[in-house]
Parts: sequence; structure tokens; C-alpha cells
Amino acid sequence: MQLKRVVVTGLGALTPIGNNIQEYWNALISGKSGAAPITYYDTEKHKTKFACEVKNFNVEDYIDKKEARRMDKFAQYAVAASEEAIKDAGITNDNVNKQRVGVIWGAGIGGLETFQEEVLSYAKGDGTPRFNPFFIPKMIADIAPAHISMRNGFMGPNYTTVSACASSANALIDAFNYIRLGMCDVIISGGSEAAVTIAGMGGFNSMQALSTRNESPETASRPFDATRDGFVLGEGAGALVLEEYEHAKARGANIYCELGGGGMSSDAYHLTAPHPEGIGVIAVMENTLRDAGMRPEEVDHINTHGTSTPLGDVAELKAISHVFGEHAKNININSTKSMTGHLLGAAGAIEAIASVLSIKHGIVPPTINHTVVDENINPELNLTLNVAQKRDVKVAMSNTFGFGGHNACVLFKKID
Repeated sequence: MQLKRVVVTGLGALTPIGNNIQEYWNALISGKSGAAPITYYDTEKHKTKFACEVKNFNVEDYIDKKEARRMDKFAQYAVAASEEAIKDAGITNDNVNKQRVGVIWGAGIGGLETFQEEVLSYAKGDGTPRFNPFFIPKMIADIAPAHISMRNGFMGPNYTTVSACASSANALIDAFNYIRLGMCDVIISGGSEAAVTIAGMGGFNSMQALSTRNESPETASRPFDATRDGFVLGEGAGALVLEEYEHAKARGANIYCELGGGGMSSDAYHLTAPHPEGIGVIAVMENTLRDAGMRPEEVDHINTHGTSTPLGDVAELKAISHVFGEHAKNININSTKSMTGHLLGAAGAIEAIASVLSIKHGIVPPTINHTVVDENINPELNLTLNVAQKRDVKVAMSNTFGFGGHNACVLFKKID
């Protein structure tokens, strides 16, 4: 069977450093940090008092006020980002068969704020189970693509992938496979998350996963730096319109690049820690290259998972050195989480978008906040430190890993 080609024809973003694609990209290449003191609740008794919140988001710019009250923030974010991507792709009632348009979305947690509010409200009562009738529909992780589908009448495959922080990368891979197998013409894919809550921050703090650099939030996310002390929690959404190549050409769509391949693997090692030698990461990158039919030396850029954790950063860079050998030092490696923080289930989507835009614009965003060299990291690697670098990026890979050992990687390439 001849597999069909899959291209990217639309992008949408709602992030801690920009509420649309242009704002997001401008902030990335200028090295802007989205970390700041938390505004959503009183942090006095919390170990970590900052996060990468979405800023200046007015839900009524996207969704009717009554409808918005029936949606958790993670679903609101999904709708906002997807609307931008659909408009960018130029999709209309007249140029697609909506029965062949799907929505495959990623979320690692889903409606955490809704769950927190409903349970706290119950706990304050007399024990009578009084819950909002929209409690369950607001909370469940699959509801974001449902909203996107219903708003647009898309009747193809519609579901959510849940694989912790690899969720939206897994969604992209699923969407890629549906299209190249000829089962869909177009799929809106990506991910969203809104876990900057008392429960979310408290839970990650209890695991000692978060940075506690409260005196300087904007420098707290520092991937590859010797003084890194954990990740910075972020929120938001990223959406990509994936489309069969000939279908996109026939309707005159703008094509950003081609999605050339995707890979998955499992560490099969630990609930939260990566394998110290990066064996699962080695496997996922090798699987991706094999799927794309590409050689290691053809890769120009890797947007790493790079969360700013002591173990994870080292393991991933070891894996890159193993897979790419001598060529590893020729690759522009970066971590855009240094600016956006870690968007959990939405991370794969917004980082895939960054990779696509690096191909389009010939610029690799920096890894900011690097000041102290880590002796455990190969000094020959180009980590694109602190300043964006111009580069003709023909092939870009984006790595995303999640608690439970879930690994996913996607590869984009300039269109032939």
C-alpha cells in the first residue's frame, strides 16, 4: 500500500508567551520568559509561588459566555488555539468533506481545576452529594476535541490521547497515521492543559519536580544549566492542521512543511524518572528516523523535551549523542521550555509548532537562562544557548516524554 504524504496547513497557539502564532514566535526568537508569580490563588503556603500562566486571555473573544461556563479552561484553550489553526488553514464548508475531517487531541490531565473546585465545594457541605451537572463533561480529558468537533461540524475520528506529557505528540502521530493510511483528509490535532491550580502545583511540589526559584521566576526554567532545580509548570494550547498533501494542493492551501515521520517507545523503567542512559529516548528517535526513511545526518534541529530537571536533561542529551554520533555536534539543539515552561499534555503540540516555524523562518529559538556549564553534558553539543541562531532548517525533530516512560517524537521536513 502506498502511504499518502501528510503536510501542515494551519497553526494556532495560546501560550504563556503569546496568545497567537505570531506573538508566540516573536517571543520565542527574542528569548522571552513566560514565568511570573501565580495570580490564580494565594501562594503564601506553597513551596513554588510562580508558573507560566496564559496572560490576558478573554474567553469571550472565542466562546459565548454561557457556553464558556460549561467548559474547563483546558477546553477553552483548545477551542481558542484550534480556531486560529482552522482559520490559518483556510478550511471552509466548501473546501472539505466534513465526514473526512477529524479532531485528535492530547491532554495529560484534563479538567483539573473543575475537579478541584467541585470536590472542595462538596467537602465544605454537609455530606450531601451536590455537584454541578456539568462537573463530569467539564472534567473529562476527551471533551476538548468534542467541543472543537461540534463547533465546526467535523465528523471524522474524534478522541483524546492521554500519555502524560507525551499526550499531544501522540495525538499528532495518531493523526498522521489516519491521514497517510487514507482514512481522513484533514485532522485538527494538538493539545491543551490548564493545571496551574492548587492541586496541580501542590502535587508536583510534593514530588520535588518543580523549581523553587521564587526569587527569580523568569530564570527558573534553565534546561541544561548545572544549577537547574526542576521544571516550571505552564499552561495553554497548540493546534496543527494536518492534511493529505494532494488534498491540500487541490484546495490551494498554504503548506508550512511536511510531517515526515513519528515514533514511540517506552522506557519500561520507572514511574517518573527517565532511564539514566536514555535507552527509551534512543529507541524513540531511531524509530522516528526509520519511519521517516531518513538518515541521522539529515537532521538539522532537535527541539528537546528539555524540562530543566537534573536527571532528564542529561539522559536526553546522552541519547542524542548515541543516535547521531559525530553529527550530533552539527545539530541545533534547544529547549523552548526555557521560555514557555512545561505545558504537560500540550507540550508536544507547542514544541512541534516551534519546530515547524524554525523550518519556515530559518531560525532556531534559544535555550535561555543558561549560565553554568554542566560537566555531565557533552560540551561539543550546540544547545543554542541564550540567543536564537539563524539556520536553514530542512529537517527538525521534536521530542516529548511523559511520566510512566512514555516517549514520542515527530519529524518535520521542508516540502519537496
